[in-house]
Amino acid sequence: MSTNLKVTLALVAVALLTVIGVVVANQNDRPTAAAGSEMLVRADSHRLSTAADGKATVVEFLDFECESCLAAYPGVEKLRAEYGDRITYVVRYFPIASHPNAYNAAHAAEAAARQGKFEPMYKKLFDTQNAWGHNQQSQAAVFEGFAQELGLDVAKFKADVVSAEVEARVKADAADGEALGVQGTPTFFINGTRFTDQPTYDGLKAAIDASLAS
Repeated sequence: MSTNLKVTLALVAVALLTVIGVVVANQNDRPTAAAGSEMLVRADSHRLSTAADGKATVVEFLDFECESCLAAYPGVEKLRAEYGDRITYVVRYFPIASHPNAYNAAHAAEAAARQGKFEPMYKKLFDTQNAWGHNQQSQAAVFEGFAQELGLDVAKFKADVVSAEVEARVKADAADGEALGVQGTPTFFINGTRFTDQPTYDGLKAAIDASLAS
């Protein structure tokens, strides 16, 4: 074997080993399916409905001050009424920093959740978004009024809203969203797959039906 051929073969071997190393490294950097699933739905995630058969799970990362979330909300509520406990519907917080009261609203929802009233507050925040949304002043007092209307212990609500635990809970949801590549709201995942079409009633319904049929 000539010296030139030996050098050529050695260079080819080094190149192959480099490529294999890059592929392995990239595979190790990718989140596993189990990790992705765990980040989508945590044990303490808020479920508006739970399907016994687990065939269809819809996860929505949302911001209560987001106009696009408000636009999707009527269709979501129609789907929830239609499918009931045939689907698991999970809500995750993803407040957008440029929305002046997004974090206040998320904290209000989480504080309500600690008194068993997440869903009523979730609905209240969206039903009234046009009144309180995109106001530069803090809407904390408005949210306290909602808590009173919903029959919550307002003193506990006010303490929870500003607690480190509630802040950490909201940030944990947002961190999961970021790790999953969420960049805006609303972002939906259906059975672990990101829904990339416009979140209309018809579009979401078709995806849910496909999950139920599989």
